[in-house]
Amino acid sequence: MGWVIMSERELNRVEVLAQVDDGRLSVDNAANVLDLTRRQIFRLLKRYRQDGASAVRHKARGKPPNNRIHLAKRDYALALVKENYADFGPTLAAEMLA
Repeated sequence: MGWVIMSERELNRVEVLAQVDDGRLSVDNAANVLDLTRRQIFRLLKRYRQDGASAVRHKARGKPPNNRIHLAKRDYALALVKENYADFGPTLAAEMLA
């Protein structure tokens, strides 16, 4: 099995889910610790038991965002700002481009 990059929050979830899976912690206490509902704890626990710790990490990690700006459009906007609004701050330049 390879490396899995996780945030502190995800690592905390894995630790709590492992305690619930071992029976050292109740679902109610886990819900309070993670500030989630019982239903969400059961859903996470099901995925944790099925796929292990990597199932808890965010699924979109490493993928480009859906709302990213096309590189050509971004380069064009930056060229316009540098050419016409070089002395403007970012907020005013955004207002002028709009």
